[in-house]
Amino acid sequence: MKVRDVLRLLKDPDLPGCAATGQTIEETEQQIREAIDLHLRGMREDGLPIPEPSSSVDYVDIAA
Repeated sequence: MKVRDVLRLLKDPDLPGCAATGQTIEETEQQIREAIDLHLRGMREDGLPIPEPSSSVDYVDIAA
């Protein structure tokens, strides 16, 4: 990975273990949507309760 390359990470704090990465914000947002969908489907199949959303999110930029 070059120094100027950026990898973005999104995690869903309401769903432990649910995270996604991507090269762009758009790609990462699409990946987290798919990850959340898959995570929730798995919880339903396993008979686990779906937690109510309890957090908010925002982007943070840091200088390299």
